Amino acid sequence: MANVISIFVGASKDLFGAYSENCPGIYAEGESLEECKKEVNNAIELIKAELPEEQWPEPLKAEFSIEWHYDVQSILMHFSSIVSLSGLQRMTGINQKQLWAYMHGLRKPRPDNVMRIQNAFRKLGADLVNVQLT
Repeated sequence: MANVISIFVGASKDLFGAYSENCPGIYAEGESLEECKKEVNNAIELIKAELPEEQWPEPLKAEFSIEWHYDVQSILMHFSSIVSLSGLQRMTGINQKQLWAYMHGLRKPRPDNVMRIQNAFRKLGADLVNVQLT
């Protein structure tokens, strides 16, 4: 069974940042989510290239997979060019102004709103996976 490296992604007004709590030494940032993820992979490769194997964090010593965890701000920023706030309001029932405040880090959502946003994105993803074009 492969080790799982948990990567936590957060956003600020300028950057996406990432770190791992269960695999020391993995820190990254980027102007986009894709760039941040690429930098996470670069950090892993740097650890493997620069340290002797006996000094690698335990999860890197065997096969591993990465499990990505996003805060609400980072996921809203990432998808802001794809899903409008009005569309997200229809999907979640959360007011656009409130979503905007979450996206810009002015407010933190309550746990029930985090679940509403998460469920809306999961439903959208499931709907997209099932699209059949003719």
